[in-house]
This record gives sequence, C-alpha cells and structure tokens, in this order.
Amino acid sequence: MRAPIQWQHRAVPVKGLRPWQRPLAYGTAALAGFIVAVLVFNAPFWARQPEPGLLGLIAHRGVHQTYPREGLTNDTCTAERIEAPRHDYLENTLHSMQAAFDAGADVVELDVHPTTDGKLAVFHDWTIDCRTEGSGVTREQTMAVLKSLDIGHGYTADAGATFPFRGSGIGLMPSLDEVLDAFPDRHFLVNFKSNEAREGDLVADLVAGRPDWQERIWGAYGGDPPTYRLNDRLPGIHVWARRGLMDCLFGYAGLGWIGHVPEACRDTMVMVPINMAPFLWGWPELFVKRMADAGSGVILLGPYGAGDPGTAGIDALDQLAAVPAGFSGYLWTNRIELIGPELARQNPHRRASPPAL
Repeated sequence: MRAPIQWQHRAVPVKGLRPWQRPLAYGTAALAGFIVAVLVFNAPFWARQPEPGLLGLIAHRGVHQTYPREGLTNDTCTAERIEAPRHDYLENTLHSMQAAFDAGADVVELDVHPTTDGKLAVFHDWTIDCRTEGSGVTREQTMAVLKSLDIGHGYTADAGATFPFRGSGIGLMPSLDEVLDAFPDRHFLVNFKSNEAREGDLVADLVAGRPDWQERIWGAYGGDPPTYRLNDRLPGIHVWARRGLMDCLFGYAGLGWIGHVPEACRDTMVMVPINMAPFLWGWPELFVKRMADAGSGVILLGPYGAGDPGTAGIDALDQLAAVPAGFSGYLWTNRIELIGPELARQNPHRRASPPAL
C-alpha cells in the first residue's frame, strides 16, 4: 500500500512568479497593508475612553403623544394618527416639559411661531387646524386667540371614533417667555418653523430683556436664517443646519478614514441616525473625539427610514440597548418617560447636566 501523500503549504516567493503575476502580488500586498493601516488608524483605542454616564438626553417636544412615523409629510396631521394613549400629556405644554425634566431630560426641544402681537407661541404646527378647533395659520393669530384654543381637540387614535383629550387642552398653549419663566434652571432647544430671520431677533430680544434667561437657550435649529441670526446675537449656543449635516456626514464618510473632519462638521452639532452610525469611521469613541476636537457635539437619533423627517428618536428599549457603551454625547428621544428612567436604572451615576463640548 502506498503511503498517503503529505501535503505541505509553501509560500511562493515573489521572485518565483512570472513577470505578469508580480504587479498583482505587489498590488494585493499593498492593498492589504493599506486596509490594515486604515482599520488600525480608526480603531477606538485611539480615543480617550469616556467616563461612565457622559450622556445627555434631549426630549423632543417634551412628553407627548406618539404616532407612526412612516409616510410623514409636511401636511400630515399627526394628531389624527396617534397611538393608543399611554398618558395624558400634550406636546409643547408646561406640563409635558415638567414631566420630561422629571423623567431625566437635560434639554427639552420646543417649537415656536411669532404671533401678530409680538409674542412667540410654543406650538408645532404651521396651522391650528389639526390640533385645535380653530383654523388658520398659527403666526397670523394673536397670543390671546391661541390661548383660547383647545390644543387637545383634534387628537384621535381610532380614526375619529373618540377624541380622548378634547376639552382638556384649553389655554395650555404657552408663550416662550412663560416657558423660560417657569423653568429658571432648565435648558431648551428652539426649533424655528420658518426661514424668517426676524424670529431669531424675537428670541434674542426676549433674552435681552431678561439676561438670566440666556443660559436657558441651549440651542436652536430649523430654518437657517433665524437659527444663525440667533447665533449671531447669542454666541455660544448650539446650532446646526440640515444641509450642513448632510455635507458633514457625507464628507466624513469620504475622508474620515484619514482623520479629516470636514468644515461642515466643525463648531456645530452632528445628528447621526443609529442605523447609519456604524458606517462612520471610528464609531463611536474616535468619531465622537474627532467631533469634539473640532468643537462639535454628537446627537444620536433613532433609525432613519424613508418618509421620516429626521426626528426619529431612541424610543424603545431595544434601541437604547443598541447604543454603544462607548458613546458619549446626546440621545434624542420621543419617549423620555420610557428612556430616561431606564437609563437612570442602568446608570444611577449618570450626570444630571448635558456633557460639555
């Protein structure tokens, strides 16, 4: 019987290759070395390991009624498609903001519209038709008229069979000065709903009359003209623009592998959907460090999907569990009443103020 063949692996030296094979071998080795270098250069151990609990929570609209986010447009009346109510809070009210802070929010996001008598109404919709019994453009009303409305009038979870909050929201639409007066030691993120620069002046003028309110305005976003007008007058607040966010993320995706941070990523807040974050070079620790070195903070959103306007949040426990342990920044949530207590349970030493940039 013949002895079994003993196979031996033996590397073939490059000099033993045929001439036409050598460039391919050199190219393959160079490519492999390049890939290894890129991976090592973007490995998280290059980042300073964050201290436990360096997370801030941004409560979108305070504690509010949630709704399916698929297929949303600018004209969607979200009050007509709410999920079965879990609580009785209505968005953008003093009660909902207090509940959000009580649940652990560091910053509450709110929406503003100018009124015909020089106030800033805290209300989301461009018109009052969806949530209230009134009709017309929000900014074409006086504050007195807006306060006379029932902001819970239009909410329904069963296509109009019942309206569980009808009659409960009369007089609950606040003005921005009422909000700032009611929460003297809290932080707010202002969402401008138009491109009118004068809205930035209205907020700045309001703060000029009460300098102790300046620390309350944590940041602003939305329409670029009012956002950057407010930033000019209140330097140091956190501002960002939607176009700039896209330029930042796409620019970093292209050149972040060499550590380059695009200009659009500098001195701003970078909003990152959690389902896109793993594709960013150095995510999470090194990415956050590079943004911080460029003067920017990072806000982690919920998963982005078709039809979502970009305000999906970390709104479920499985999404919270998917947040990397090494992430230090802000979490955006539409369910602060769920996420806040759970995060506190997991990390009772979580700092009570937003992480500094």
